[in-house]
Formats: sequence, C-alpha cells, structure tokens
Amino acid sequence: MTEEPAARLYLVVHAGIDAASLAAALDGGDVACVLLAEADASAGDLVRTAQDREVAALVPDDADLAKRLDADGVHLRPGASVAAARKTLPEDRIVGAACGNSRHDAMLAGEAGADYVAFQGRERDPGAAADPGILRWWQVMMTVPCVAMGPIALGDTGDMARAGADFVALAGAVWDHPEGPGAAVAEANRQLAGAG
Repeated sequence: MTEEPAARLYLVVHAGIDAASLAAALDGGDVACVLLAEADASAGDLVRTAQDREVAALVPDDADLAKRLDADGVHLRPGASVAAARKTLPEDRIVGAACGNSRHDAMLAGEAGADYVAFQGRERDPGAAADPGILRWWQVMMTVPCVAMGPIALGDTGDMARAGADFVALAGAVWDHPEGPGAAVAEANRQLAGAG
C-alpha cells in the first residue's frame, strides 16, 4: 500500500512560462494547483494546459478574469475580500487567501470561507519562505488547508511538508532547474512522499 504524501505541490507560474513548459512541469508528477501569477486575458492556453491534466488553475486577485478564462478560482493578495470573491465566482470555484505571516489575517480569511490560506515571510523578512513555526501552529489550531509560499528551494520541499504545509508552492526551483521543470517536479514529489 502506498503511503499518502504529507503535502502536494502548488506551482507558481510567472510571466514568460509558456504552455509547453507548463505541460513539461505537470507531466513530471503530481501537482495540485497552478497559480498563473501574472495572468491576463491571454492566459487561456495556460489554464487549459493545467485543466487538461486535472490540475486546478488559479489567477491572482481578479475574480472576473477567473470567470472569463474559466479558471478554477483566484488567489487573493493579503487583505483582499474573500467574501467579495465568493460573490463573484460560482460556488465550486477556489478562493485562496495570501496572509503573509499574519495569524490574525489567516484566521479571518478562514472564517470568511477561504478554501486555503497561504503563508509567506518571517517577522523581519516578509519576502522569505513561509515560517515553519506558523505552519505548525496552523495545523494544530485550524482545519483550513495551508500553503507554504515564498522562495522555497527544491531541497526544502519535504521540510515544509513536515512543518505542516498541506501544499508547498514552488516557482524558480522548478522553472530554473538545470534538468528542466519535469525533473524538478519529480524530485519535489519524491521529497513529499518521503515526508509523509
């Protein structure tokens, strides 16, 4: 019997990543979700590439754009209204909420109906990877899934899962991998399986 991984991958897709590169990444192994971080009306090919592989495709902040692209939902910036996104999107769409390093904001987002909260940064370094301490705290206190975000190195994927992340978001670690994005996704999945 195969053991369930401790967490699943969440890919952040920046501008300049084309549908072929995204397909190569997704064909490398299990990915739960992609965030098309700089999506605009031209992102339909990326949305379809993900959805054709049964991977959820999210756009940042703009629920109307998510509807136009038939994306699976939105990833909201810190402080954005979960309730407003919920009103705009169909009930079955995903609303995720970035919360920085704020436990308070994360609790408010969870109470407002966010499907997940995303943590990034530390007290003195908001641009850092998610603080493992806040991931552990969230797992003990709350049931809403959490995403570890920030500049997470491929070698830290398993550590983030062990700390309590339900999803580990990778960006440059995948797109800049010397053996290509598919190899990076395969390695990240090996780490997640080992953390289970």
